[in-house]
Amino acid sequence: MATSRRISRVAELIKREVSQMLLHGIKDDRVGAGMISVTDVDVSGDLQHAKIFVSIYGTAEAKAETMSGLKSATGYVRSELGARVRLRRTPEVVFVEDRSLERGNKVLSLLDQLSQERQHSESAAPEDDSQPSEAEVD
Repeated sequence: MATSRRISRVAELIKREVSQMLLHGIKDDRVGAGMISVTDVDVSGDLQHAKIFVSIYGTAEAKAETMSGLKSATGYVRSELGARVRLRRTPEVVFVEDRSLERGNKVLSLLDQLSQERQHSESAAPEDDSQPSEAEVD
């Protein structure tokens, strides 16, 4: 079993190498259908499996096309990782779509909408002058 420091170093190395492959190595046109970036890599404790989380910007059709292109390129990615990264055994590679950025944007837009509604309701409500009435002055 590898140490947690080694696992994180291997994960960062895989992330950097796969990002380079996405820019220059993978020639499949489906991978270029949407703007893609590697957000995270999760490597198992025995360094035998690597989940590569990718964020894809584009339409739902472009995302599906890009994911199918990535799934078909897993063999190429694994063989290139074996050549670029010196490990005893090259990990099995699985691409997973990371939707956390989409969920974050959705939450932020909902918060903005609530803020705008609150400001609109406060401006529509009658103003309270907070001036003492004549009865309170006596």
